[in-house]
Amino acid sequence: MAAPPLPVTNPESQPPIATPAFRNFISRLSSSVRQGFSQRRPWTELIDRSAFARPDSLTEAAARIRKNLSYFKVNYISMLVVVLGFSLLSHPFSLLVLLSLLASWIFLYLFRPSDQPVVILGRTFSERETLGVLLVSTIVVVFLTSVGSLLISALMAGVAIVCVHGAFRVPEDLFLDEPQEPANVGLLSFLGGAASSAAAAAAPVVGARV
Repeated sequence: MAAPPLPVTNPESQPPIATPAFRNFISRLSSSVRQGFSQRRPWTELIDRSAFARPDSLTEAAARIRKNLSYFKVNYISMLVVVLGFSLLSHPFSLLVLLSLLASWIFLYLFRPSDQPVVILGRTFSERETLGVLLVSTIVVVFLTSVGSLLISALMAGVAIVCVHGAFRVPEDLFLDEPQEPANVGLLSFLGGAASSAAAAAAPVVGARV
């Protein structure tokens, strides 16, 4: 007696990720990053040796840092990313853990089709259970392993480099040919714009799960 044929599931009928939403997310994020990097200043202006001088006081150093943050914000963000990248590349295990965590959020929650439940070892997880596991995993990775200390150390080193440069770079010649930016425009405005675009792209997907 011939064995009954096993059911075959068409992989195309169950995509592992919501492709249109993911493409929209990547498109908005890349567009925001390109727009932000178009505002970067020439690197030769950043490292002009003739423009460096020791500040006379902490007040002057703080004033220089504020002005340089406003002017070189994109360059400073690039420096932070480079420092963070070198730190992660020098610790491949931490890089692998972070990439795995990011992939888990993308494929298991953010851009997974809402009609396709998460099944692990024969157990089906609800949306709330999936979110809870991801949140706990993120907390454990960031705060209870060496990955968190590596990220904090790299960010502190990057911030220290930015502050030292900003304190010693004389900014008097930076705003002669252009108007001053508003007070609320600074180092965090570029990050906020990228985050807002990314959140706007992911909001419809996340909102459908709540």
